[in-house]
Amino acid sequence: MLDFSLDARRGSFQLQLECAFATDWTVIFGPSGAGKSTLLRLLAGLDDPVHGRIALDGRALTETAIRLRVPPGRRQTSLVSQQPALFPHLTAAANVAYGLSGLNREARTRRVDEMLELVGATHLAALCPQDLSGGQAQRVALARALAPSPRLLLLDEPFSALDGVASDALLARLQSWLRENKVQTVVATHDATDALATSAEVLLLRDGRRVALGPAVEVLAPERGRLLVRLQMSKST
Repeated sequence: MLDFSLDARRGSFQLQLECAFATDWTVIFGPSGAGKSTLLRLLAGLDDPVHGRIALDGRALTETAIRLRVPPGRRQTSLVSQQPALFPHLTAAANVAYGLSGLNREARTRRVDEMLELVGATHLAALCPQDLSGGQAQRVALARALAPSPRLLLLDEPFSALDGVASDALLARLQSWLRENKVQTVVATHDATDALATSAEVLLLRDGRRVALGPAVEVLAPERGRLLVRLQMSKST
């Protein structure tokens, strides 16, 4: 499981947070500027805290007290951001295969096919990023992140370019696969439905601080009420 205690700064913004996630699927929820993306970058090792520690399954990834910092490529961690950073000169299949240099050609091809099928992108294999829609690019970026078999998957608004039906279907399929393969997943979102639909553990952030941590139905009860009001209003118009 993932646990951390962090004191980090980005410009004038400060994040101070201590948490231990109790489940394999956690949603970080909060408004823009709450610190969701900052936290994911710290967990991925892309940014460093001023003080703090990060441990995954008992293995220290960051420990400022002893100047320990495991590089991003050795954390068994994958991060998928809202803007897919695909290599423009490679096809979708080649993008997914990029981190699989340790496999032989047959195993690499099999893994790429498996990951593209998982995210519903098999038909995109031969296309280059400039030929993909935003939602298609997000699917390919997700397949690339999963291909190396990470222990920790970090998702930053990963389904923003998909419509609600497509997002829900992908989320359900993905959650089942990740749990079966024992991949701990942390999803940052400002959409409460992502948390409520998956019965997730939720970390509620505001201004870089922890407001609440617990079951979605409890932590997001006020947000659920607002969603129901909005739904009723939309039906009456």
